[in-house]
Amino acid sequence: MLIGIPYILSPELLKVLCEMGHGDRIVIADANFPSERVGKNAKVIRMDGHSACDVLEAILTLFPLDHATNFPATLMQVSAGDDVDTPIWDEYKKIIEDKQGRKNAVCEIERFAFYEEAKQAYAVIATGEKALYANIMLQKGVVK
Repeated sequence: MLIGIPYILSPELLKVLCEMGHGDRIVIADANFPSERVGKNAKVIRMDGHSACDVLEAILTLFPLDHATNFPATLMQVSAGDDVDTPIWDEYKKIIEDKQGRKNAVCEIERFAFYEEAKQAYAVIATGEKALYANIMLQKGVVK
């Protein structure tokens, strides 16, 4: 154990976060996301027993969001015709503001565009999150 590192961040995930450079992206995926298929060219980390909010909060204690872009966090838009509420998005925005002091740092992109961008991510974290459309992609900034 180490002091100051959230317990849910495994050694494998800590290594990945350290390996990532400025501009690299990581996906925190919900339980329905095709993590293995989308992440076949990335590192896929299983965190099935954890919620996406817990993972996001833990990561943002160590991971600087990119200040070189207006929207370092990207959400998957709800598909046309899907009648789904996304209260988890408000939780994500609050976590980002609380951990990094950034308001309005989140944008949404169309579902299939999100999949395509996620294929270029450095890593995908497969969580046990049951909320629908709870996928979020983070872009790493620089440590100052």
